[in-house]
Amino acid sequence: MSRWDKVLRRVLDGKSEHNIRFDDLRGLLLRLGFDERISGDHHVFGKDGIREIIDFQPQSDGKAKGYQVRQVRDILRKYGLTQIP
Repeated sequence: MSRWDKVLRRVLDGKSEHNIRFDDLRGLLLRLGFDERISGDHHVFGKDGIREIIDFQPQSDGKAKGYQVRQVRDILRKYGLTQIP
């Protein structure tokens, strides 16, 4: 199982929302084909065919915020992005 498969599983299972590294969540979205724009410390992600925009920033400890992980999980499930290409 690849690193990105493991990150995707952790995001989708919902058990460790507060322990997902920001860089892992960012890398996962890029791996899934999202485009990234950076404005200050905000990273904004979009993808053709997905109406929602994902906007998040890292915490000082380098982890993603729990509500942001939940937002990403909900979007991935809604659009069937549950496997690494």
